[in-house]
Amino acid sequence: MRTFDLAPLYRSTVGFDRLFSMLDNAAGLDAAPGYPPYNIERTGENAYRISVAVAGFAESDLSIETKESTLTIRGDKQEKTSEKQGEVLYQGIAARAFERRFQLADYVQVTGAQLSNGLLHVDLVREIPEAKKPRQIPIGGNGQAQVLSAKAA
Repeated sequence: MRTFDLAPLYRSTVGFDRLFSMLDNAAGLDAAPGYPPYNIERTGENAYRISVAVAGFAESDLSIETKESTLTIRGDKQEKTSEKQGEVLYQGIAARAFERRFQLADYVQVTGAQLSNGLLHVDLVREIPEAKKPRQIPIGGNGQAQVLSAKAA
């Protein structure tokens, strides 16, 4: 029997959390971490936050871009040879360039980003237009649909 690993889809989408949570629970899949590690959390009913561990990167080394329904976070560490003071005996802190892409659901917009304590926080919100929200339709009492004329409004 074949099993399908949906973890890459789950890790790179925002706003589809209910669908992928159901699929993960049904299949019993665990997400494997990559570089750099990150979290996606729900901060409100229609609000999300992506936190990416970018220790060692300055604001000038990072770029955040949205195009259509894709959020791209890039990190490119600029080597500063003039600041080297000694020979590195062991380098355990990764300072390699990276690019992370996240597929955003419909109507999810990036509202801001901040860098603090080695974490890049990107805040998102899902704003559904009024025309797409469910609405109540009144039922007429006399068996006919109520028609509003332009003069009555």
